[in-house]
Amino acid sequence: MSAKLVNAVEMTSAPSKIQNIAWQEGEVQMSDRTQLSRAEPTTVWLTGLSGSGKSTIAFELERRIIASGHMAYVLDGDNIRHGLSQDLGFSPEDRKENIRRIAEVARLFNDAGLIVITAFISPYREDRVMARRIIGADRFIETYICTDLEVCEKRDPKGLYRKVRSGSITEFTGVSAPYETPIAPEVRIDTGNLEVSESVNKILQSLRTRFY
Repeated sequence: MSAKLVNAVEMTSAPSKIQNIAWQEGEVQMSDRTQLSRAEPTTVWLTGLSGSGKSTIAFELERRIIASGHMAYVLDGDNIRHGLSQDLGFSPEDRKENIRRIAEVARLFNDAGLIVITAFISPYREDRVMARRIIGADRFIETYICTDLEVCEKRDPKGLYRKVRSGSITEFTGVSAPYETPIAPEVRIDTGNLEVSESVNKILQSLRTRFY
């Protein structure tokens, strides 16, 4: 097996139904794109309960990074399910596949020289470990939005918790389905005690050494 084919196999954790494929290297290297974006490609992986503030933090972080002259892009949970993962539900198996797809997209975006910010509940540790492996541990910043369930339920921006309590939703992370908290996240943020700007500043501190 050629080195390129070995690399292609190692890049994904999902079994492939296609054989005899090889990763095609272009003439432009990631280092060339990195010079243009003036930052080391990184994925900030936001994880936490629904209503914890992931999307709000993600989009403000993106705005701040862009304003500082670097390239960034948000992969948001709801937005992804409008297209890339519209065929998936919320079973553990479908959640796993959703996270695998996102991790593969984030890896490609990093290769393009972008800082990627993902905002997904991603409730299972095993799936987050898979995402870190696909993207690369040196590019992965797990950021746990550790806001208490009571605070999230009080906010309830999408009215989901009300539907759970009324019985219209039966499987919901943090209430009737598990959320496995990160063991050693690179960043931990409690939006019950921090304003959005303070939360973003905390993440930016972990990114500063990656900006040129």
